[in-house]
Amino acid sequence: MTTPKLAAVIGYPIGHSLSPVIHNTWAVRERANAHYIPVEVGESYDCFARAAGALATLGFSGCNVTLPHKENALRYAIEISDKAKLAGSANMLTFGHNGPYADNTDIIGFKCALETVLDEKATRRRAVIYGAGGAARGVVIALRELGYEKIIVANRTPDRSAALVEKLPGTSTTPWENRNEALEGADILVNTTLLGMTNAPALEVSLDHLPAGAVVADIVYHPLETALLRSAKAGGYQTVDGLAMLMHQAVPGYKAWLGKNAVVDDDLRKRLVGALKARVM
Repeated sequence: MTTPKLAAVIGYPIGHSLSPVIHNTWAVRERANAHYIPVEVGESYDCFARAAGALATLGFSGCNVTLPHKENALRYAIEISDKAKLAGSANMLTFGHNGPYADNTDIIGFKCALETVLDEKATRRRAVIYGAGGAARGVVIALRELGYEKIIVANRTPDRSAALVEKLPGTSTTPWENRNEALEGADILVNTTLLGMTNAPALEVSLDHLPAGAVVADIVYHPLETALLRSAKAGGYQTVDGLAMLMHQAVPGYKAWLGKNAVVDDDLRKRLVGALKARVM
């Protein structure tokens, strides 16, 4: 009997994570002898380092990393991908012969999710991002790769916006109180804050300045349809929810650790929506 392939997701808290549903669905589909488990790890770097080391010792191929450990993953890694360095965070650790390798697949995850709704001829002149954390940095990198010419960041804490702009030249900032007016002429709005998430404050925004035909994306997936996305759909805008990004970012990890066939499709989405509904109930 072959030894099962093992991988995990580390975070705190971790009970909300849908990553086990994604990876275990793919494993069942191709009858892979593979298992993916959630591991709750305390917030400190020491807790993270001990947990990651234990997983490697136990024969795990790697792990996904979610809040609050994405920066801890960079600190722990021996090797770091260029994208993870640029984003300043990692959501993926692979335990190889040379030690832990950190990567950031949130970037490709958002890029692939957006490509499902973007027309090749769609204008890509101006993008507006709400938020300036690690997720925002990943979104900026993805938008730059997709050819957006001007990227504007609005954040409640100006210092964080300034830090993002310094790290990622070619972006600019606008005050949080000007977030509605900043949508004038924008081709896409992306919310990377936790505003609008279940049990979080509401995201107060008006789309009156956003041109027709623009795309509205929200990386939040709990709830699946945020108030922002409901408003965008009512206004006739194309929308991208956080579940799309979550599914696509999981593909590289599954292929690196557990199996070969990681297909993002309607069946996988239905399973995740079902899991979300079960947790609400």
